[in-house]
Amino acid sequence: MSKVFLDTNILVYTADFSDRKKQEACRDLLDQVVGRAVLSTQVMQEFYVTATRKLGIDPVKAKGIMVSFDRFEIVTMTPHLIREAVDCQVISQISFWDALILVAAESARCEKVWTEDLHPGQVIRGVRVENPLKGS
Repeated sequence: MSKVFLDTNILVYTADFSDRKKQEACRDLLDQVVGRAVLSTQVMQEFYVTATRKLGIDPVKAKGIMVSFDRFEIVTMTPHLIREAVDCQVISQISFWDALILVAAESARCEKVWTEDLHPGQVIRGVRVENPLKGS
């Protein structure tokens, strides 16, 4: 089975009680990718900021949720990957933050990235972009 890179929004929705439909959908998605889900240190940082600032989750509780991310493969954003993201940004004409996601996914040999932030169907650096929530 192929690995799937999870963008921040997928994880944030699992903790967002304001949209129960997306929350349930994202929790189901995580169940589908047990043992093959990947995220990065960037995604963990973005999750924490979004959870505490936008969702109002207590920082200690947000940290507790992040401990559950240990079950995923986690890509550490290195200086090399950051430089690769600059190239990806320029060549693919996408945001630097999205480029970081894609180079992290590529480095982990993911077949696809699940996100709402890019165009579904695109293949960038060998990684296919999918929005698993389209229609949710």
